[in-house]
Amino acid sequence: MKLPDSLRDQFKTPLGILLPLGQDNKENIEKYLSNNSYLITVGDKTTEKMINFGLTPSLQIIDGFEKRQKRDLPKLGNATELKIDNPAAEITLESIEIIKKAFSMTAPVRITVMGEEDLLVLPVCIHAPDNSIVLYGQPNEGLVLVEISSEIRNKAQTLLDLMN
Repeated sequence: MKLPDSLRDQFKTPLGILLPLGQDNKENIEKYLSNNSYLITVGDKTTEKMINFGLTPSLQIIDGFEKRQKRDLPKLGNATELKIDNPAAEITLESIEIIKKAFSMTAPVRITVMGEEDLLVLPVCIHAPDNSIVLYGQPNEGLVLVEISSEIRNKAQTLLDLMN
């Protein structure tokens, strides 16, 4: 599934709460977490930030890039690693299947993407367990925090359905 250029602006709207730069700290994030939250990070900087806060994401999706610049991968820790190919501005069926598989595995799990991970927020929001919190970066603005609900699942599915 490819993201048509005509929809790019629609995909720039945060799916959840935007914690502006400077407010994307551990204290503000922990306000949304419960003891059994399933924490999901999409993006290298977001994953690294949570690990540095001492919050190990249950599912981490990274691609080794930050704002299109190659970077070192966040430290792995004890996560099980999966690898997928997912081209820029696309969501492959393989990516969706691997994300679904990751949710059935013992956490933490890291999916390393050859290509780009940005749009994988959509299948993550659709298939994540009910008690999930998804975090991803909004370039130059801050951190988006999404509490998974049926409303969010429907919104993500609607956006995914717009892709051809």
